Amino acid sequence: MKRNWLYILLAPLLLYSCKHKDYQKVFQDPQLYSKTVHALNAVVMGNNFTPVVASRNYAYANVAAYEVMAAGYPGKYQSLVGQLNGFKAVAKLPKGKNIDFEYAAIMAFCNVGEVVTFPAGSMKIYTDSLRDLAIENGMPDDVIKNSEDYANAVSKSIIKWSIKDNYLQTRTGVKYTIKDSAGRWVPTPPAYTDAVEPHWKEIRLMVLKSPQQILFAPPPPFNVTDTSSKYYHEVMLSKNTIEHLTPEQTHIADFWDDNPGKLSVQGHFMYVAKKFSPGGHWMSITGIIAQKKNADFGTTVCAYTKTSIALFDAFIQCWTVKYMYNTVRPETVIDKYFDAEWRPHLQTPPFPEYSCGHCTISAAAAESLTSVFGDNVAYTDTSELEFGIKSRSFQSIRSAASETAMSRFYGGIHFHNSCMVSSGYGKAVGSYIVSELKMKK
Repeated sequence: MKRNWLYILLAPLLLYSCKHKDYQKVFQDPQLYSKTVHALNAVVMGNNFTPVVASRNYAYANVAAYEVMAAGYPGKYQSLVGQLNGFKAVAKLPKGKNIDFEYAAIMAFCNVGEVVTFPAGSMKIYTDSLRDLAIENGMPDDVIKNSEDYANAVSKSIIKWSIKDNYLQTRTGVKYTIKDSAGRWVPTPPAYTDAVEPHWKEIRLMVLKSPQQILFAPPPPFNVTDTSSKYYHEVMLSKNTIEHLTPEQTHIADFWDDNPGKLSVQGHFMYVAKKFSPGGHWMSITGIIAQKKNADFGTTVCAYTKTSIALFDAFIQCWTVKYMYNTVRPETVIDKYFDAEWRPHLQTPPFPEYSCGHCTISAAAAESLTSVFGDNVAYTDTSELEFGIKSRSFQSIRSAASETAMSRFYGGIHFHNSCMVSSGYGKAVGSYIVSELKMKK
């Protein structure tokens, strides 16, 4: 197993060392940055982090890389200092030092991506390989040292900022209380896992001023007896749709499943199948679109950074709503009141139903990416090929986000109303972030 992870981390660098002997061309190639994000994605997946925790890794790591680029190219990019909540200072660019800013940006990304959540050393093999790549392609020793020193200085600034976001405090918060009352969320099969991250609303936002800044309308009142009620209609729509899924609907659900830890049970044997989280999927999409648009290194870093910030704030906003209403999942309602043998197509995740996380963060990410590349970007999303799921093609970024919303309904893990409402509010979150951030000059 370890050999497989090593191959994932090192294969991109081995390929580069064979093809290039000019260190500037090597590190100015935006695909190397995308490969580095993928390497972090692989480590996130390997460590079983929840989607919300994963979003924290992506956001701080990308901000670190972006700040290096903003310092190196002040005529093109504007620092996020003073624009992000609590981000008041970043290490100054040393005078008279020859620095390769692309190399420094990648190293800063890796440094912060590791330290923010992971145990020490999680990215060491990869960063060592980056250094070897620089040496093999002729980067002078002083440039390597200066670049790494600056990357370390910026990383320390970002880490200092990150530790005040209340993450550590939420590790020891009051345990979520499960109340098995009508309409309220309870753990679901097969693992009956406790509620995930019930205190995530306490994490400091990056751009939004408050989790309540963009409020969701309340979900339809729980009612399984009045056949004319909105709630009854939603339950029956879910039940009937999942019982008659078409092959296309099934593929849509599977493609956007993005369950980072699906538990399978066969008798007394249990195993977990890992995939990228929803945020990790959008990190992959960012790289695909950047390559499609032939974006340069700086634009690629900018796109990843803006998108990861949108994902981060959207998750906090969504999780605030989830634990505000604590609504029951379709699986629980249908099993208890209508059909004890009914199962959703996808495995129900361990947190309340309303609002929909994937719907919210996908819409926010789409607004972010659209602000960088425009919406009329036809592309094929190959992110799921490594998990044995065939690719899907889209005519625009926003159309992909819209399909994501439907995927949670087809999966049977969210009601249709939740998907539509969440997608709309996710778009509002993304639009606000786009309007507030000043990045490219």
